[in-house]
Amino acid sequence: MSPADPRLLVRPEDRVVSVRDWIGFMAMVLGMFMAILDIQIVASSIAQIQAGLSASADEISWVQTAYLIAEVVMIPLSGWAAKVFSTRWLFLASCVTFTVASVACAMAWSIESMIVFRAIQGFLGGAMIPTVFATSYLMFPPRSQAGISVLIGLVATMAPTLGPTLGGWLTEAFSWHWLFLINIVPGLAVASLVATFVDVDRPRLSMLKGFDMAGIVLVALFLGSLQYILEEGPGDDWFDEPKIVVMSALCAVAGLAFLWRELTCAQPVVELKAFADRNFAVGCLYSFIIGIGLYGSVYVIPLFLGRVRGYSALEIGLTMMVTGAFQFLSAPLAGNLARHIDLRAMLGLGLGLFGAGLWLNHVLTSEWGYWEMFLPQAVRGLSLMFCFVPINAVALGHLAPAAVQNASGLYNLMRNLGGAIGLAAITTALGDRVDFHYARLAEKVTWDNLEAVTRLGEISARMAAMVPGDPDQAALKVLVNLTKQQAMTMAFGDVLLGMSLVFVAGLALMPLVHKVGHPSAGGGGH
Repeated sequence: MSPADPRLLVRPEDRVVSVRDWIGFMAMVLGMFMAILDIQIVASSIAQIQAGLSASADEISWVQTAYLIAEVVMIPLSGWAAKVFSTRWLFLASCVTFTVASVACAMAWSIESMIVFRAIQGFLGGAMIPTVFATSYLMFPPRSQAGISVLIGLVATMAPTLGPTLGGWLTEAFSWHWLFLINIVPGLAVASLVATFVDVDRPRLSMLKGFDMAGIVLVALFLGSLQYILEEGPGDDWFDEPKIVVMSALCAVAGLAFLWRELTCAQPVVELKAFADRNFAVGCLYSFIIGIGLYGSVYVIPLFLGRVRGYSALEIGLTMMVTGAFQFLSAPLAGNLARHIDLRAMLGLGLGLFGAGLWLNHVLTSEWGYWEMFLPQAVRGLSLMFCFVPINAVALGHLAPAAVQNASGLYNLMRNLGGAIGLAAITTALGDRVDFHYARLAEKVTWDNLEAVTRLGEISARMAAMVPGDPDQAALKVLVNLTKQQAMTMAFGDVLLGMSLVFVAGLALMPLVHKVGHPSAGGGGH
């Protein structure tokens, strides 16, 4: 610890948070919101961007993939960068470059230029997310941690929920360019406020001498190739595609080399020894599980509503807003509860409720809409704050201030990896289960099935009055589409059930968590 870091020399319980600190911190939270929002804001407008840039279906997926790969590489490096350049200057540089890259994305003239600008945007955006988590533990005393965790949790979970809705509205009301131009004003405001008001630590440029360049290269190769595999694997039938095989080999070699380098290097760029702390290791595993549930549900529910129910982006957004509304309603309750009960019990309650919300969804039918989705989404929204507040304290709350910046990067990385691995598994499982259920249903829709023949006759009679040509052939197509719709609905139910079981399995790890002191008591120890 350097004497140039006065905050780190003050006992945590003696920290005094000024109005300047609050202004600077809230600006950082807004920057984090922008970075997380940009992951999802493009999701509902991919078709419009594809048309605007004359890109193919394979090429346009890289608008998302480039951002995610770059972000996941930067997140674990952010702790080292914050120590070297200081929290203020790292965040300022990240925010300014993120904003400039957003303008460049809006002005992209080809799919290639868009991919480059999205990668820059994701790389710098990735630095803002863990820096906020770390700053909350460096700036605020333990008695304030519960409320700060609620604030950060709300922002971190609301951004993915709001992203597709906001993106769809901006594209419909203006054009897809505004998905990126919307970052200009808040980006400049955040940069100005951070430069003026944030003063958490001092630069330690001496750490650049003999810095771990090999570690940076290896972590980029390892996480970059892993994210590529997870993004492209489901669409390429995994190891049937030579590129996936090559990237898997690169990922394995780079991963092993990265582990060896960081565990043996005198000044590692990513301090993996943080995992020796049991609470931190288990906390990261829970962060991984929450990533599966958070990003998985935000992907699966809109996909069901769009493909099966035919909802527009705005209708999907309004349905998904139930989750966000109950997050807001539960925030004061979660903050108060964290001060009065064992945080392990609160975490167990949160995980159980989130799993229950997913389980309530698994009995969905092709007729489900807003009101059928209301209760499951309300339960999930209620549970999110009960997960985020205690898990932050379990993983980061008891670490030494000097270790928090690095640990925050690893903790946030695990949530993103949970989302990436979960989405890859969900996409693969959906395809397999649709094929499975369609084959089973098709076996029953035969000329020997009186109900199917009767239904076909009814559809044919309606078609005869509606369309020219062969009504029987038209009716057969309708019946095939209905069968596919039911198979898809059943597949969505299977996936949601599988996700709920992940949360149930997570409850089994609760005995491994050490008790964490109540924030109101000024404790954060074991």
